[in-house]
Parts: sequence; C-alpha cells; structure tokens
Amino acid sequence: MAPNRTDRTYTLQEGCRYGSASTAQRFGDQRPIRGLMLLQDTQLIETLAHFNRERIPERTVHAGAVGAWGELEVTHDNSDLTSAAFLNGKGKTSKVLWRLSITGPRPGHYETTRDVRGWAMKIFTEEGNQDFVFNSIPTFFIRDPIKFPSMNRSHKVHPSKNAVDPNMFWDFHVNNQEGIHALMMLFSNRGIPANVRQLNGYSGHTYKLTRADSYVYVKIHFLTDLGAKGLRLTEAKRLGGERPSLHTVDMHEHIAQGKFPTWTMYAQVMTAEQAATYRWNIFDMTKVWPHKDFPLRPMARLTLNKNPENYFSDIEQAAFSPSTMVPGIAPSLDPMLQARMFAYPDAARYRVGVNYQQLPCNRPVSHVYAPYERDGAMRYMTNYGSDPSYVNSALVPVQFESEIGASGYSIGHDEVMVGRVAGYASEVTDDDFVQARAMWDVLGCHSGEQEDFVDNVVDSLLGVVASLQKGAIEMFARVDPALAKAIASALGYK
Repeated sequence: MAPNRTDRTYTLQEGCRYGSASTAQRFGDQRPIRGLMLLQDTQLIETLAHFNRERIPERTVHAGAVGAWGELEVTHDNSDLTSAAFLNGKGKTSKVLWRLSITGPRPGHYETTRDVRGWAMKIFTEEGNQDFVFNSIPTFFIRDPIKFPSMNRSHKVHPSKNAVDPNMFWDFHVNNQEGIHALMMLFSNRGIPANVRQLNGYSGHTYKLTRADSYVYVKIHFLTDLGAKGLRLTEAKRLGGERPSLHTVDMHEHIAQGKFPTWTMYAQVMTAEQAATYRWNIFDMTKVWPHKDFPLRPMARLTLNKNPENYFSDIEQAAFSPSTMVPGIAPSLDPMLQARMFAYPDAARYRVGVNYQQLPCNRPVSHVYAPYERDGAMRYMTNYGSDPSYVNSALVPVQFESEIGASGYSIGHDEVMVGRVAGYASEVTDDDFVQARAMWDVLGCHSGEQEDFVDNVVDSLLGVVASLQKGAIEMFARVDPALAKAIASALGYK
C-alpha cells in the first residue's frame, strides 16, 4: 500500500505510533541523565540501525550527479530509420529520467572540475525502457574495453595517498595515446561546463536503427538549445571554491522557476555500404564522423521539467545500461559498447540489488512478465505466484510475440563472422592524431582558445614528474609541433 502523504502522524517502520521521535528509554529518572540506555527501546535501536545502512555502494565511476525528470517529444518523421515506437509519430511524447554525472570524483566534489560528464537517460516507452548512456564529448579515451578499469582508475585517487595524482592521469594517457582526440576536447574550455543546461550529450558509440527489412548505422547527439558554454580555468577554480554545488543548484532552480532546459536529438546516419569504405573504422569509439560527411538529422526534443521528489529514491537508485534497448534500436560491433552492455547492469545488480528494475525510478511503464527471473533480495512486486519458473512448460503456456530472441533472428546484423579466437590489442598510429590535429585547427579559429588550451594542459602537468611532462610534450608534438613547443616553453623546457 502506498503511503498516505497527507497523513503525517509519526510511526516506526512497522506502523506502530510513537509519541515522540526524540526520546530514548533509560534506566533511572535522574536529571541530567545518569542511567543506562535500554536494549528494549525499539525506536532507538531502529533509528541507529537504519542510519548505519542508509548508504548503498556508490558507483565506481559517475558517483556524483544531478538529475531530473522530463519528456522526449518526436519532432520529425523518423519512420525511414527505425521502427521504435517512441521515435515514430510527430508529437509523440515519452517520460524520461535523466542523470548527468561527473566521472572521476566522488559525491560532494566541486562541480566545476575538468572532467568528462556522463549523460544517462531512461525513456519509458510502450515497448519497454530505452536507456541512452552517453558522454559530454563525442569521442573517448580508449577503444579496447580491457583498458576501461585502468583508464578510470588513473583518473581517480592514488591508492596510497588517497588523493588525485596527475602523475597517474598522464602516465596512463602518455602510454595509451589513442585517446588524444578526447584529451584535446577535455583540455579545451568545453572540458568544464558553465552549467549542465548548456552541455551536450553524445552516444560516442555507433548504434543501429532498424526496421523490419533494413538498418542504418547512427551516432546520436543531444545538443543544447541554449548553446554549449564552458568555463575558463580561473573562473572554474573560483566558482569551485565559492559554489561547489553550482551545477546541481543551477539546474534545480531553473526547473523550479519553470525555465525548462531543452535539447534537440540528432542522428548522423550511415549506410552499411558507406561504412564498408569509410575513412575510419566506425566501431572505433576514439573517432568521430565529421558533420560534412554525415550531417546532423533532427529527430526529437528533450525537455527537463520536473525536479526529483527525493534524490535518493529517484536518482541515486536509478540504473542505466546500454543493453536496455527497445525494438528498432540495436547494438553495433563497437567493442566498447559490447563490453558496457555487460558491465552496467552487472554494476546495478551489485550496487542496488538483483531486483533493481522493480524500483519506481527504473520500473517500465510497459507490460512486464519475466517468470524466469524470480526471488532475490527485496523482491516486493509480483513473484509470479504458482506460474512455472522453468521454460517450455505445457501446464501454463507462455505467449511469445516478438522476433527479438527468436531462433535465427538477427537484431539488425547482417555480418557473417568466421575466424579463430585470438588475443587482440589495438595499436596507436599516426591516423589517431588526424582528428586531434583538426580540432587544434578549429580552436585556432576562435580567439584565445588555443592559448587557453595550452594553459589548461600546463596547469595539469605542473605537478607531474619530468619524464611524463616530456612524454606529454612528445605526444602533443604529434598533434602540432607549435602546440608542443608552447607547452614545453610554459613548463620551462627549451
């Protein structure tokens, strides 16, 4: 039974009414207190015991976040791209839960820090939940999923000092240079957002949009309608000290005032034929598709219009996974995407519990009948009664109405793969620096942007050992010799 929010008569968790929430039983009536507290005091024991268990394990990455509710509205005809119901029919709206997170720092860290933001959305559709788990930059630091834990650890605290150590950060990136384009974005002024209302979200991964008889490859973008805005380093440091929760407070206040932020959802669309001959491997997350090659196609509009009723209930317990897809959207061969499709729901089962999908913030609005996933801690909705818990029962037949998962059905893949099992690690080549070099040129088109980039990198390298400083200079020399020279000069190297 749902709680009656208008009746605020105090009780304990089992429903027993109490006359005070601030008294505790003790032996003796002396004043001031000189007696022993009593184990029979249910209120005191329950209060202390619950307090010890208020926290659930925080996310290993993306722990600190701001969240909101909203809606996604279809603005264009997308029927030639996908059969997904939530993307078809102009004017169609779907409820959305949105979470924007800092990647490395723990909750409570000042929010105007230089870091990639995680952009997570849960779209509640009539065909099930659709999760988008994106980032605030369109490229990434790695393309080999085995490096994912190492990369994230290098951005967090030193195992001995328990403090952020720039040597770890640069040690990883100097020796794993495939992420140079992502580093260029991170150390530009877009690496510190002015607020989260003026921040973009990008799939990074290549997905497939599918119909019954066709598919296309896509990269998805959510671009702020307010225009993206970043902070210069000096301003970010000042605000970090004066207003450490700036982004959270800013978003909450704007929504409370009815100033709802919006984003336009776009797709870059590529056919299988184009992918076969394209300049770059489309499954490499360290690469982007230039807009001149594949223009942005508008699809829908995201509006955030409701603050969380309770942050823990709505946002902290929320779970997002790239594996949560509806018909009409399918994974590609992107190895990072394939790995994340396992890692994210596995993290939710550990962090929130095996029945995390039953919580209101995660629960689909569509029909759910999954009798082969039962029991487990905190099972509080249906456990399917006496229905068989095993497959292929003739006693209680189950209806199957989707092609997804059916024998022989392919969710948008036409690739036929034949080969042998072998270890593989990608290699860094000059090709990995082409897009980074193009971004350096773009920064040069805006007054002061290249100078700010150099200042941002130097600020990060100041506390780094000389060998890694020199390694970083050599890495940036592969982007542009003038860039490397500027960094070297600022660090005191001739």
